[in-house]
Amino acid sequence: MTIRTSLFAILALTAALLCAGAVEAADPPKEVRFAFLNGPRPWILGKIDGSFDKALGVPVKWVGFPSGPPALQALAAGEVDIVRVGCVPVTSALIRKVPLTVVALAGVIDTSERLVAKKSVKSIKDLEGRTVATVTGSTAHYALLAAFKVHGVDVSKVKLVSLNPADQLAAWQRGDIDASYVWGPFWHDLAQQDGHELLSSGQLNKDGYYLFNAYVVSDAFAAKHPELVAKFLETFQAALDRYKADPAGSAAVIAQELAQDPQGAAQTLAGLLYVPLADQLKPEWLGDGSGESGIAKSFADQAKFLVEQGDIKAGDVPASFAPFINVGFIKTAVGR
Repeated sequence: MTIRTSLFAILALTAALLCAGAVEAADPPKEVRFAFLNGPRPWILGKIDGSFDKALGVPVKWVGFPSGPPALQALAAGEVDIVRVGCVPVTSALIRKVPLTVVALAGVIDTSERLVAKKSVKSIKDLEGRTVATVTGSTAHYALLAAFKVHGVDVSKVKLVSLNPADQLAAWQRGDIDASYVWGPFWHDLAQQDGHELLSSGQLNKDGYYLFNAYVVSDAFAAKHPELVAKFLETFQAALDRYKADPAGSAAVIAQELAQDPQGAAQTLAGLLYVPLADQLKPEWLGDGSGESGIAKSFADQAKFLVEQGDIKAGDVPASFAPFINVGFIKTAVGR
């Protein structure tokens, strides 16, 4: 039995015992370390009012990262416990055998990530011969290359540069790049500075490209503290309900917390589809744990993208991504 298999066996046994009410609680950690990207999201409401600390019974340490890959590197190194991250970095991490488990969807990307270009660029096809920035290995990178395929762009004629979002803004202002595929609020900043939108990620759905953010947990933390994972998801749902009840007011509070432009924050928040935890158990999303699901198939599609990019070897891709998804924590959270 491999280390990876052992970890999943432990996690499966723990989840089963939890459902039976037979898990003896482990000593609580001194803190729960949550990694996030500094974008406006509904769960930030729970950070502002301390809901997460109260629900978990221990302090939550909020650890910011510029993009998903370094956040997952921190999880692999044991520096964080839970990460909200884009699906493409998760796919890459799973293939590289980072010991993590997908426990819930945080949001399905619609207009929160966009391809923005200088006004002199009239179409996606016009990006040939231009310089385009994105974050390599991110959901935005995946969407950018998908857009190129859909619109017949010759990638060899595009100069792609990998820059963190803040660096993209600086490069845009210097005139070093002609376009950027990036998440909010950065696309909003670019659009306000002589830019315009060419595409949003949700427009790729009709062509079979689905993008989402997920909550992932280190296998070690999930096995030792399953109740805390369930409480984390329950608190996330409560924050989501508050946002849906008052989107405008919530956006203003979140923008103030992040010191970001209120309009940009509101647009970014409105640019995601938030699937309630109970609905995530449907086959088109995470499923009920009995087999393949829409999200498992989406991970497989993203794996093909990573193979095409030369980031991974086809032989390393697992036959199914379903074993990396554990919906037991959602079932506990919604079953209280």
